[in-house]
Amino acid sequence: MARSHKPIIWGLFAAGGTVAAFVAPVLILMTCFAIPLGLLSPDVLSYAHLHDLLQHPLSRLAIFGMLFLMLWHAAHRMRITAHDVGIRNDTLVWIIFYGIAAVGTIVAVVALLNF
Repeated sequence: MARSHKPIIWGLFAAGGTVAAFVAPVLILMTCFAIPLGLLSPDVLSYAHLHDLLQHPLSRLAIFGMLFLMLWHAAHRMRITAHDVGIRNDTLVWIIFYGIAAVGTIVAVVALLNF
């Protein structure tokens, strides 16, 4: 039987979708509703507060994990969308979208390590 990378890709896709489903609504709630309505202090998302938060290694690890999983989820979603709209050169699409996710992951690592 031939080996397949599908379980790895589907695992990243599922984990990224789960993270996006839990994180994105909270960020939208905070930035679009809670802060403008006065339910949260604007200082919660201030530069100083977020800078202090990113000084802790666990915060950086959590942000990296979220970015990593969401990037790979988006890459797989875009690959499937490209196939659905009629782009059948799967090898090229695979290289482009997963390449962008890989570059984004490297940029996230470098940015968080140099913070």
